Amino acid sequence: MLYFIIFDYIPMFGVIIAFKDISPFEGVSAIFTSEWVGFKHFIRFWNSYYFWNVMRNTLLISGYKLLFGFPAALLLALLLNEVKHTGFKRIVQTISYLPHFISTVVVAGLVMMVLSTDSGMINAIVVAFGGEPVHFLGDPAYFRSILVLSHVWQTVGWGTILYLAAMTGIDPGLYEAAKIDGASRLRQAWHITLPGITPVIAILLILSIGGLLNAGFEKVLLLYSPSVYSVADIIDTYVYREGLNKLNYSFATAVGVFKNILAMILILGANYVAKKMNQTGIW
Repeated sequence: MLYFIIFDYIPMFGVIIAFKDISPFEGVSAIFTSEWVGFKHFIRFWNSYYFWNVMRNTLLISGYKLLFGFPAALLLALLLNEVKHTGFKRIVQTISYLPHFISTVVVAGLVMMVLSTDSGMINAIVVAFGGEPVHFLGDPAYFRSILVLSHVWQTVGWGTILYLAAMTGIDPGLYEAAKIDGASRLRQAWHITLPGITPVIAILLILSIGGLLNAGFEKVLLLYSPSVYSVADIIDTYVYREGLNKLNYSFATAVGVFKNILAMILILGANYVAKKMNQTGIW
């Protein structure tokens, strides 16, 4: 509770900066004394050259992560649920969710090492087959794929934990009855396991859609460069450059507020659709 109060609720007061012209050299008092400018900074962002580019990149990167990452965790959970050897199952679980505990900075460093043009493993294989080294992180054609694959690798194991926990609540008698009726393992997973964890799937999907505009600021910031801005520049990195690098606090705050309003609309819409489909929502 204390964490959320300090880092989430108290900072909400700063939203008023988006509706004022704040100079970083005027001090904290400028928040109260500066002139109100209404939606000036919002309009400036909407008319900005970067608007459609950062919106497209944010939605595409987040969409790819949701498209590939969400079912990957579910599929891994279903496969692990079918493993009967407890020792092997625990080893696979440990190896798969270990990357979740690795710092994003370390993950970015690993990606750079593996894809390095000088000593990277991938380029070593490319050269061994007679090709030329490829600057993967500086090529717009590869950057999004690298970002999504590293995200799936880092999160797939952790995402299976909730599904496996939900599967333990399914009545074992249903599986026994299915076996008596001659249902295969695949049929049991499709007609018993999946319906049994549908409420959990629905809640996690709603939360994932609500976070669709969070495309992974830290990893993008650590891996991108001006050569891939066209495919990598997202709302958060744009806010970082405008707010901290250029000291345009009011403008950066307005962009952040706009992003959060869209996120709220997405999560409310996803919850409404889930309710209409008679699925479990988050409220």
